[in-house]
Amino acid sequence: MSRGPSTGVLVAVGTAPFEARLLAVSEGGGLHVVRRCVDVADLLATATARQAEVAVVSAQLRGLDATVVARLHREGVSVLGMTFEAESADEARLRELGVGAVVDASRMEQLAAMVAELSQADLDESAALRWDSSAPAVAIEPESNAAGQVIAVWGPAGSPGRSTVACALAAASADLGRRTLLVDADVYGGTVAPMLGLLDEASGLLAAARAANRGELRPPVLVRQARAVNPSLRVLTGMPRADRWVEIGSVLMSRVLATAAEVSEITVVDTGFSLEIDEELSYDTAAPRRNGATLEVLGAADVVVAVGGADPVSLSRLIRGLHDLRTAVPTVAPRVVVNRVRASLGWSELEVTEMITRATGLTVTTALPDDPTACDRALVEGKTLVECAPESRLARRIHSLAADLIGVPEQVRRRRAGRAR
Repeated sequence: MSRGPSTGVLVAVGTAPFEARLLAVSEGGGLHVVRRCVDVADLLATATARQAEVAVVSAQLRGLDATVVARLHREGVSVLGMTFEAESADEARLRELGVGAVVDASRMEQLAAMVAELSQADLDESAALRWDSSAPAVAIEPESNAAGQVIAVWGPAGSPGRSTVACALAAASADLGRRTLLVDADVYGGTVAPMLGLLDEASGLLAAARAANRGELRPPVLVRQARAVNPSLRVLTGMPRADRWVEIGSVLMSRVLATAAEVSEITVVDTGFSLEIDEELSYDTAAPRRNGATLEVLGAADVVVAVGGADPVSLSRLIRGLHDLRTAVPTVAPRVVVNRVRASLGWSELEVTEMITRATGLTVTTALPDDPTACDRALVEGKTLVECAPESRLARRIHSLAADLIGVPEQVRRRRAGRAR
């Protein structure tokens, strides 16, 4: 980050006992205090005005959470945390909120040097920051080495069967012996809970997001918020009402996914359909992004399954949607799944897949047969296809797809299939 000869500093430490000393130290050495912020609203308003480059915060600032820290980063303001003592509960909380650089008040005299070396890249990558050769480096806790795989299930508008495929994939993954978490992240209204007979008003996803915003999301907390379907499958239920999308954004979604990778081998996420990213054009300040959670999931996923229907209208939507998907998330290489293939359309499975390949250049991973009887039975009974119709053509095809996506050896597939029969 480029800074002028005098760096503007925002001081927002709440009731911390070192505030007076911090204000005195901040005036000099190439620094000047732009504002002593009395609360989070004051801090964000000043940051939005682009009057400062660095904000010094403490755990005693009421209302400080992960969303506030992320907002400061988006406004181009680096965040430096300060605690009364090193290796304290306050330091741990600040790091959980996304503050990458935290120092204790005993090193306050080095503030100018700290600010001079502080950069946005250091914070974004959680790199270790070293202020001078004599002072110890600021310790950054290593990221989890969990190998949990994230599978995002996306599809264009028009109800192509995203939730049905997501539920069936998660159930098949659990049946194949993988500890699986199914997350309903559709910001336009979750359907996974009623599909599985989990008719409750408490959203597991929103509860996890609130914990993440407070810096309190740990694997045990996430497990408590997820409903157990069977010993190998848990479900983080979605939003009961679409108007609650403001409670989950890209930052909190990222933290939920990171924690999910620690508690499950496979995380299957049912996403929303919309990929629009220009909501912010209607705002003068940083805008709420309704599709931020969807885009975060698609960007972070190890595998993206793009689901589309086989009829003419659904195919055209899928083809346009795949173009939009690769534009919105250029790094994604979607696995295309054509759903509800049926003879009454007058096209063979091969003809449908060839049409998509010619139009998009993508090879279709699999085609799923239309099986309304099995789907209706699962929906009415509030169960997964694996539970109520394991021998249906649709369930077998999705079982095979799940095995391919998670890398299950052929002998395990045969053993599981034999057990089901």
